Amino acid sequence: MLRLAVLIFGVLLLVGSAITAAYGVPVAPPWLLVGGGLITLGTLCERVFYKPLLREKPGAGWVRTEERFIDPYTGKMVDVFYQPTSGDRQYVSHGPDR
Repeated sequence: MLRLAVLIFGVLLLVGSAITAAYGVPVAPPWLLVGGGLITLGTLCERVFYKPLLREKPGAGWVRTEERFIDPYTGKMVDVFYQPTSGDRQYVSHGPDR
């Protein structure tokens, strides 16, 4: 819900940039364009960089860490696994949904 609101805000800034440019306002369009572009792009790219939760433990070579937390989005307990050779981390969820 918050993600959608932020995305709408970024798009509104981009639209505002186009409208103010059409009316010939000299200062507002660049700032609205940069702000709206950063907010929109950041919100859309956030899903690419966020690691998804796995349902099963990763394969051989992965070590379970002491880290555990409750994912605020799903309400499930999450275990963190670490691969010493590459430094990668995987997040494995278990438990009932909210």
